[in-house]
Amino acid sequence: MLSIGVGLIGTGFMGRSHAFAYNAVKPVFGDVPIPKKLLLCDLDAGVAAGRAEEFGFERSTTNWREMIADPAIHLISITTYNNTHKQIAIAALEAGKHVWCEKPMALTLRHAEEMAAAARKAKGCVAMLGYNYVKNPMVRTMKRLIEDGTIGQVVDFRGTVDEDYMADPMLPWSWRLRSADAGLGTLGDITCHLISLAHETVGPIARLTALLDTVHKERPLPDKPGEMGVVENDDVAHAILRFANGARGVIASSRVAHGRKNVLRIEVHGTKGMLVFDQERLNEVQLYTADGPKETRGFRTILTGPQHEPYGRFCPAPGHQLGFNDLKTIELAHLLRAIQGEVKPHLTFEEGLAIERTLDAITRSAKSGAWTDVATA
Repeated sequence: MLSIGVGLIGTGFMGRSHAFAYNAVKPVFGDVPIPKKLLLCDLDAGVAAGRAEEFGFERSTTNWREMIADPAIHLISITTYNNTHKQIAIAALEAGKHVWCEKPMALTLRHAEEMAAAARKAKGCVAMLGYNYVKNPMVRTMKRLIEDGTIGQVVDFRGTVDEDYMADPMLPWSWRLRSADAGLGTLGDITCHLISLAHETVGPIARLTALLDTVHKERPLPDKPGEMGVVENDDVAHAILRFANGARGVIASSRVAHGRKNVLRIEVHGTKGMLVFDQERLNEVQLYTADGPKETRGFRTILTGPQHEPYGRFCPAPGHQLGFNDLKTIELAHLLRAIQGEVKPHLTFEEGLAIERTLDAITRSAKSGAWTDVATA
């Protein structure tokens, strides 16, 4: 396949990030199909036309179903509100399209299950989710070091994801705070990334006990001065974990953590050492091994370089750093190769469903106050 017809639905931050990847992937990777940017969709006709010109798409529309019906479009990017993911993804898969859908996967666990079922039925179609952090060369390096036994048997996982985008109590109410539009709060926005990294490095989570809280229960309505809107989802989520392999763990997440911009930090503790990664320093990983003279033991910093594929596709010199949109480009290159049948797709709708089941278990545990099993089917 020399080229693949692409349609993009949504023109916000993640729509722009997908467009960046579509424009960068061929120059960076070379040996992938050319994404032919055919159609861009936004509800506002003026915005759609403007973004199509900016992003390099041939045409624009306000009706995503036009994209589904177009035989020239093979791959559809979904970067819209959470409550639209299920409808668009299932329609695309039933029409024989490949799908690249942003996280969170769906509004509810039931919706995610329906999406995964549609993906299983759509033979020959690749359905992947936008968890670009797991494509980081440093995360892949951590995974390899764990699998190689460098830190011994994994016994403990500790993870934190904190941001402050909702920390100001006077920040106006928005769709993100309504369950019917956004579904979960911090769980759906950012904790899902933490769960993806836990699954990637340690494995599936079997049981957990959790706490959920809404810190700012009301916020000013932007179009009604003096009136307040109810916040319907979570600001803070904590959980104690038991992994299927016997390891234990703790996670903490917040969207109201003042001063935190993108702290996505994980520690993987083993019987012979440990690994530390922080998304705010996404080009390095810390490794400690309990060997050699005790007086000289300590953490060593591994900086990303050409030996950590596919960093070398971007830069021949180590330590020059990748960014968020570079990870998105890596993710797209993987998707295009999966469509070609060259690699096994990852992170698929089926793998995303496991994340959604973990988030659902956190919600159920917080309501019951009890240890809760993570559903497996």
